[in-house]
Amino acid sequence: MKAHKIIFILALSLVFSSGFAQKGKIRQATKEYDNLAYLKTSEILLEVAEKGYTSVDLLQKLANSFYFNNQMEEAAKWYGELMAKNENIDPEYYFRYAQALKSVEKYEESDTWMKKFAASDRSDLRGRAFSSTVDYLAMIDEASRELVVKNLEINSEVSDFGTSQYQDQLIFASSRGNGMKYKWNEQPYLDLFSADKQEDGSYGNVEQLDSDINSKFHESTVAFTPDDQVMYFTRNNYFEKKYRSSEDGTNRLKLFKATLNEDGEWDDIESVHFNSDQYSVAHPTINVKGTKLYFASDMEGTLGMSDIFEVDINDDGSLGDPVNLGPNLNTEGQETFPFINSEGDLYISSNGFNGLGGLDVFVIRDFENKRELKQPMALENIGKPINSPKDDFAYYENLGTKEGFFTSNRDGGKGDDDIYSFIVPDCEQTVEGVVKDQETQEPIVGAKVTILDAETNEQVNQQIVGADGAYKFELLECEKEYLIRIEADTYATTEERFTTPKKQQKLEIQTLLEKDEVALEPCTDLAKILDIPIIYFDFDKFNIRRDAEVELQKVLAVLNKYPTMTIDVRSHTDCRGPASYNERLSENRAQSTRKYLINNGIAANRLTAKGYGESRLVNDCGCEPTNDSNCSEAEHQLNRRSEFIITGINGEKCPEN
Repeated sequence: MKAHKIIFILALSLVFSSGFAQKGKIRQATKEYDNLAYLKTSEILLEVAEKGYTSVDLLQKLANSFYFNNQMEEAAKWYGELMAKNENIDPEYYFRYAQALKSVEKYEESDTWMKKFAASDRSDLRGRAFSSTVDYLAMIDEASRELVVKNLEINSEVSDFGTSQYQDQLIFASSRGNGMKYKWNEQPYLDLFSADKQEDGSYGNVEQLDSDINSKFHESTVAFTPDDQVMYFTRNNYFEKKYRSSEDGTNRLKLFKATLNEDGEWDDIESVHFNSDQYSVAHPTINVKGTKLYFASDMEGTLGMSDIFEVDINDDGSLGDPVNLGPNLNTEGQETFPFINSEGDLYISSNGFNGLGGLDVFVIRDFENKRELKQPMALENIGKPINSPKDDFAYYENLGTKEGFFTSNRDGGKGDDDIYSFIVPDCEQTVEGVVKDQETQEPIVGAKVTILDAETNEQVNQQIVGADGAYKFELLECEKEYLIRIEADTYATTEERFTTPKKQQKLEIQTLLEKDEVALEPCTDLAKILDIPIIYFDFDKFNIRRDAEVELQKVLAVLNKYPTMTIDVRSHTDCRGPASYNERLSENRAQSTRKYLINNGIAANRLTAKGYGESRLVNDCGCEPTNDSNCSEAEHQLNRRSEFIITGINGEKCPEN
C-alpha cells in the first residue's frame, strides 16, 4: 500500500480511444482502471503496449497505472514513450514524468521536465517552488543529518505505516489482518494495531485494536489528545454498518472520534461534523496543548490533490470549522500526513515541493508561534536519510523519549511500506569564524575567543587561535543565547551576543577587532590611526560644531597623553565658491581648530595649522559642470574636513615638516 493510494482515491476521467484491433482488452482494462484496480490494469495495458499498439490515451493510462502503484521505473519508461509522441498533452504529465524520473534518481532529466512544467503554468505553486530553488539538491544535502534509520522488527511482508504513540505502545496501520482483500493491491484491508515497548526500547507483541475501532474496510493513522482520553482515527466511509460513496461512486475517507471508557476500551465512536461523502478527511495530529487538530483533505477550497487543514478543539471537546493552511505549505500536488510536535513544528509529506522523489517529509519550524504572530514561514525539506527517491511519509517524533518514526517504501524493506525508526538527535550547533584586524583584514595570531552563557555569564568554552586566526566551537545548544568574547594584545576587546537557531546548522560569526594600542609615528594622520571621524564644518562656516567638539576632545586627550607630540591641523573645503574664498575659509577653519585646542590647554608651539581650500579633494566632486551636477550634499561634505598630521613625537620629526 503506497502512501498516496490510501490518502485519496481519485476518479480519473481519462478517455480511451478504441480505434485499433485490441479494443476488447482495452475495454476490460478501462473497466478495471475506473474501479481503481491498478495492478490488473497495468498487466493488460502492458501486454497491449508491448505488442506495439500504443496511443496517447493508452500510454497515459499505462503510465498512470504504474505511477499510482508507485512502480516509478516502469512509470518513467511509459511516460517517456508518451512524451516521445510529441503531441499536445496536459502539462500535469510533465510533472508526473519529472516525479517518476526523480524517484529513479534521474535528477537532471527530471529538472528538464520540471522546467517545462513550470513554464506551462507560471501560477502553479509546484512550478514556482521548483523555479525559486533550482539548487534544491544542494539545499537538501545541507539539511541532511547523520542519522541511523532502522527497519522495525514488527514490519510484515505487506503494508505497515503511520505511527503514533499511546503510553507505552506504538499504534500503526497494517494489512497483515485476515479480513477481505482490497482489490487495488490484493492485500487485506488496513486495520489498526498496537505494539508494546520492550525493555530494550524495541517494540513487539503486536495485537489488533478492538473490533469497535477496526472494521472490514480501511482504518489508519491515529492521534490522541494530551490526556490520552480521546482518539481520532481515519476510516473508509463506513459507519454503523453503512457503506457510503460519493456521487462518482468513490468511497472516501473520514475522521472518527472515540472516547476511552471506564473499562479502558475505546467507545462512543462518532463521525466528526465536517466529514462528507463527497471528499476525504484523513490523517489527524493534535498539538501538545490539545487545542488544535491538523488533518489532510481534498474538501472544497483545496489547492491540489490534498491539502493540510487545521481546526480548533474547543474546551468542551467539540471541533470548530476547518481552515485551509494556505499556499505556505499547500500546492496543486499532494500535501498529507501532517504531524505537529511538542515544540510546535509542523511536519508534512508532499510531492508538490522540491524533493528527492515521491513524497518527501518537510517541516515548518515553530509553525504555531509564527502562525499566531503572523510571521513569515519557511518550508524546509528535512533531507536524508529520512527522505529518499521513494515515498517517505507519516513522520512522527517524541522529543521526550527521543524516538522518531517514519514510513517509506524505499528499497530494502520487508514489505510494501515499512516503518523505520531513528533516534532524534540533540540539536547541536557549530559556531566558527576567523579573528581579523578590522583595518588590514589580516588574521590576529594568539587571539583568545571565549563562549559564555548569556544568561549566567559562565564560560562554556575557550580557544586560542593559531596562525590562521580561525576558531570553531561545536556542541552548542540550539535556541540558546550566548556571548562570544574576543581578546587580543593591542586590540580592544569585543563581545557579541547571538542566539543559535532551532535548526541544526553551521554558524559563521564575523569577528573583526579594532586596534587599541597603536604605535604613533610622525607623518601619519592621527584621525586615521585612532579611527577618529572627520571633523566637519557647516557650509560657508568655520565655527566648531557640537559634533566636531566631541571629536576634538579625543584629539585633546591624545595630546595630553603624549606631551612631546606636535601636530599640524589641516583644513579643507569643497569646491563650491571661488577658490580664493575657499582658501580663506579653510584657513579660518584650521585656525579655529588650533585655537580650540590652545584654549583647552595645549601649548601653542605644539600646534601648526593651515588651510588648503579646495586643492585636496577626497573624491571627484570638483565643480566642473560635468562633475558638480552628479554630487550630492553628502559627497560635498566629505571634502569639508580637518586632518591632524603628527609632525613630531619623542624627538622624531616628520621630514615634510
